[in-house]
Formats: sequence, C-alpha cells, structure tokens
Amino acid sequence: MKFVGIIPARYASQRFPGKPLAILGGKTVIQRVVEQVKKVLDDVYVATDDDRIFNAVAEFGGNAIMTSTKHKSGTDRIEEAVEKLSEEYDVVINIQGDEPFIHESQIKELCRCFDDDNTQIATLGKPFTKDQDIVDLDNPNSPKIVRDNNGYAMYFSRSVIPYLRNVDHGEWLQNFNYLKHIGLYAYRRNVLKEITKLPQSSLEMAESLEQLRWLQNGYKIKVGLTDVETVGIDTPADLQRAEAFLTKNKG
Repeated sequence: MKFVGIIPARYASQRFPGKPLAILGGKTVIQRVVEQVKKVLDDVYVATDDDRIFNAVAEFGGNAIMTSTKHKSGTDRIEEAVEKLSEEYDVVINIQGDEPFIHESQIKELCRCFDDDNTQIATLGKPFTKDQDIVDLDNPNSPKIVRDNNGYAMYFSRSVIPYLRNVDHGEWLQNFNYLKHIGLYAYRRNVLKEITKLPQSSLEMAESLEQLRWLQNGYKIKVGLTDVETVGIDTPADLQRAEAFLTKNKG
C-alpha cells in the first residue's frame, strides 16, 4: 500500500499570521513538521497558497505544491494537491502544519488502520487518564470520541460523551475510559475525492467538526490509539511553550 503525507499550510491566520514560518529552535515550524513526517513516509508535500511558504520549503529541500487561496478547509486543499501529483497513492495522510512534534508512532498507527479493508478514513484518539483534571475533559476545544467494539467512530463531540448517569460529574474520569480526539486524518484516495464534494451536514454545523460530515454520510472512520500528546501551535504563546518543550527535551 502506497502512502503520501500532505501538510496543508496557509500564511493567513487570525490568531497567528505567518505561523508556518515562525522560528522554533532555529528552524521554521513547517520544516520541523516535514522532518518529523519524513522519518516515516518517503513522500511528503506541503500544500500552500502562499509564495513565502512555497519558497521557504524549497529552501530547506522539501516539496511544496501551490494551491488555491479559496479553499474553506485543509481537506479541500489536500485534494487539490494530490490531484496535481504525477504519482498515484492508495492512502493520503493529512498532517497539520502546526504540529512540529508529531510523533513517528502516531503516523505509523494511522497507516496500520488501513490493514483493515473496511477502513475508509482513519484518525487517532488519546485516552484521558484517570488522574487528569475534570476541566480537561470538559474543554470544548478537545473533542471526544465514542468508538464501537471494532474501533470505528460512532460519534465525535465537543460535549463530554457519554454522559454518566448517577455518577458525580467530578468522578467521571474514574468511572469511564474517555477518549480525546487527535486531529490527524488519513483517507483512501477515492474516499478523499468523494468527501470533498459533500455539502456541509447538520451535525457538522452544529458542532463545528468537519469529521461529522463524513460520519453523517455513512463513511467508516477507524480510530487508532496513541498515548502521545503533542504540542500544537495556534498562537504566539503556544510557540513560546513549544520552544520550552523543545529545550526541555533536548536537555
């Protein structure tokens, strides 16, 4: 099975303009993402809509593809990028351009999900630990997943799912194995083409979670498990935390 990694990277960002080109430990964020992914995948491309990012990727020897500025989601940008590639791939992996510490094991786990012929889309979940603060579980910016007995997603929600009846809310983590969604995705090539043509669904609009569009249209999403919590970068403050994380781990 042939895999390709595509990293969507925009320059425009309300909270952190130019984020892919921010310097982290002497390298741009986007270079660090590419280098991490290259540890697992031979074929890795940055899909961008900005010449500055395109040129920066070329300068460190990476592969970049120019895409439209009109895309509403990273999934749409990835589809255009794959269409422009001369080679054909079985599975396309969508790697966030603001995850410079993405772990090799996470990418490998996504790939393993496709050992199951029924997998159309794959993503990752990280178990909450029983000693975490309940505030972490309640955080609507950390979507939760419920899986079926075969490891397929039944639902994603910003709310805490499932609701534990007759259990004090402060004790929910001690009484159920909750699963946090990690926003990495992989798609069979034909499925990627199909899902980018789907209109927004009612569930997606309600929760502002794109993956609910796919579920609502009947696609099977395999959820692999990871115990790795990476440091994503959404704001300049996140960049400072990432710098501290990098320094600590170097030490």
